[in-house]
Amino acid sequence: MSRESEADVPDESPLPGVLPEALFTELVAFRRDLHMHPELGNQEFRTTAALKARLEAAGLHPRVLPAGTGLICDIGTWDGHRPMLALRADIDALPIPDTKADCPYRSTVPDRAHACGHDVHTTVVLGAGLVLADLHRQGLLPRPVRLLFQPAEEVLPGGAVDAVAAGVLDGVGRIIAVHCDPRVDAGRIGLRVGPITSACDRLEVTLDGPGGHTARPHLTTDMVTAAARVATDVPAVLARRIDARSGLVLTWGRIEAGHAPNVIPQHAELGGTVRCLDIDAWRGAPDQVYAAIDEVATLHGAKSQINYVRGVPPVVNDEVVTGLLRESMERRRGPYSVEDTEQSLGGEDFSWYLEHVPGAMARLGVRNPSDTTHLDLHRGNFDVDESAIKVGVELFTAAALIDAGGA
Repeated sequence: MSRESEADVPDESPLPGVLPEALFTELVAFRRDLHMHPELGNQEFRTTAALKARLEAAGLHPRVLPAGTGLICDIGTWDGHRPMLALRADIDALPIPDTKADCPYRSTVPDRAHACGHDVHTTVVLGAGLVLADLHRQGLLPRPVRLLFQPAEEVLPGGAVDAVAAGVLDGVGRIIAVHCDPRVDAGRIGLRVGPITSACDRLEVTLDGPGGHTARPHLTTDMVTAAARVATDVPAVLARRIDARSGLVLTWGRIEAGHAPNVIPQHAELGGTVRCLDIDAWRGAPDQVYAAIDEVATLHGAKSQINYVRGVPPVVNDEVVTGLLRESMERRRGPYSVEDTEQSLGGEDFSWYLEHVPGAMARLGVRNPSDTTHLDLHRGNFDVDESAIKVGVELFTAAALIDAGGA
């Protein structure tokens, strides 16, 4: 038997909870509706209302989070003893334009797009919840499951912080999630034990000093040069002060200074991100970054002000919960449906849940194997092979059954 055909052979006996074709069709339409109406973090009122209405139509009792967006919904009733498994989805979009051409479900909102796959994550958890609710009515779900639809993942330090404070993990013993990966073929997932994402912080720097005429730079703080030196020298300084194995990277995304070619400005601004593979190095990163910026700015006569915004720690996948996802996928689609994945430099606020309970995130393959177009995350043309929705739903339903001891 070939590797490709063997990938479709489930491991052991089949599990209940397969996604019916009619529901898959409905979920595709639901995802496309979300894709057409993207909402930014903490503004996901339409998305929240759509989820609430569909869950209530299924006889469930969703609860909107205190801030008014996002919700949780339990399948079954927690008995106060055996902890629940939580299925988490992020529901917000990005502030970028949707650039897809000839796409009937492209964004209808200017400068807003679901370019990170959160519409898929949301649809997967919704679909899993509807299937699990049906299994619960049949008496086939031995332990309750919590659906968690979280707002504001793209807003540092992440909506997960507020969700935890609101009590979404009360009664939860494990939590799982997926994230779209355009490098993995639809029908497969990527898994990794340990860190699978990186820490991510935001950095804003302002530089000030006396400006003046470009004919007399010696009488000024040459602010353009100072900003350029901060942009180029600070990453180099950090590279020699922090263990290279930690993977700490400072990358600038914005630099602004001046308005006229013959005027040395008094003010400059830089903005960027600090990303780090290692959680211990991340904890010490602010002090190192502050010191490096202050030294370089002072050397060039500029006074620096630094706004270092703590973001998210790395997502560190628990070994046991990662094993649960692996077993679930193999039971559904065979051993070759799971591939190893690398730690990325992307940040994900799913990490905040893992400060409280063990959990794991899988990379959900969304690449159409026959499509040669490279559709990367956070690009306006991002899209997915929608068969990944079925894969994600059945991964989650299998995990719920196996974790509950029902397999």
